[in-house]
Amino acid sequence: MRRLLLLAPLLLFTVGCAVVQSAEGEATDAAREAARKAGERLYGQRPRTAEEVGLSASRIDGVEVMRVTGTSTHDGDGVDVVVRTSGPGHKGWVAPEEVVVRRCFALRVSPESEWGEDPRDVDCPDGPALTFVPPPEPPRLPYEELRAELPRVPEGGRVDEAGIRSALAALELDPAIRTEVKADGGRVGVLLSVKGNGFDAQDCLLARVRPGATEVWVPPRIHRMPGEGGCTVGNALDPKPSPH
Repeated sequence: MRRLLLLAPLLLFTVGCAVVQSAEGEATDAAREAARKAGERLYGQRPRTAEEVGLSASRIDGVEVMRVTGTSTHDGDGVDVVVRTSGPGHKGWVAPEEVVVRRCFALRVSPESEWGEDPRDVDCPDGPALTFVPPPEPPRLPYEELRAELPRVPEGGRVDEAGIRSALAALELDPAIRTEVKADGGRVGVLLSVKGNGFDAQDCLLARVRPGATEVWVPPRIHRMPGEGGCTVGNALDPKPSPH
């Protein structure tokens, strides 16, 4: 009996340590799962710079970006992002106490990354989490203004290319908006566009001035995808048929 009494405290100590370790392990697993879900949010084939990846990661709830390495997702091994996440665990039986841990994990973002890829456990870098300045929004393409400024040429009249260029100049467009004007067969086509990323649909505005009709429109999204030729002055002069 005496021997059992002596062993009791040791057993309680051993079980207590196991509970603490289990609580921390549970919390670490939760933090790792949060990092894994962040990796799923960052997954994709669209080319992105390291700054863009870092900004996207910093916008995920519960994620702090501690370090970003690499140039872009499609250069070399891609972009590595070290994120810090937290996770809860519980210890005790009668009145469980919550244990919260903060851990760091490395995520790789590249075309070779796999969906749901497990993050790598890493030491947290010293210093505060990184902050990112969002890039400026692209300028709005002036649909209504262009429509109002372009001349209306009556049937049998002649379209004046110089007059159309003057109308565009009067709009005082943002320098980030590229303009192109082309005359062909008594018609003049106009293209206004902003630079795309080469992966998503490009923003552009088309116009065509001809005797009896002045038209301004935004091509369908499928035509504005890279390689589809929707955002060209040629498409302004001879529009592609609408997709069905």
